[in-house]
Amino acid sequence: MTTFIDTPHWPALTVVLAAVLFGDALLSLRPPAFIRDCLDGVRFPRDWWWTLIVIKLVAVAGLLAGLWYPGVGVAANAGVVAYFVCAAIAHVRAGFLGSTFWVNCLGMLAFSTLVLIVSYV
Repeated sequence: MTTFIDTPHWPALTVVLAAVLFGDALLSLRPPAFIRDCLDGVRFPRDWWWTLIVIKLVAVAGLLAGLWYPGVGVAANAGVVAYFVCAAIAHVRAGFLGSTFWVNCLGMLAFSTLVLIVSYV
């Protein structure tokens, strides 16, 4: 029996996740204090901050493409979950466990995981 991963069951959730990531990428172009503090808090080198914008924009493109192309959205959504797992690990390793960790990082990890489960299971 072959398993086929289709487009999302709840496309609106995928669009909301893409919109949030797009907004985050736009904010990261000229990061406000809370984003700067977060990236500095986990000791992410400033020379590499641009990579996070690229990763988020690629994720947005994948999530939106996945609305029409089977398998693309689930891969992009899984990548977003992996991104926030890595962010959570960076927070824990750096001991940067303030409100940005609990609200932003774990909040986005929970939301992206929820979208993945609800949309593709």
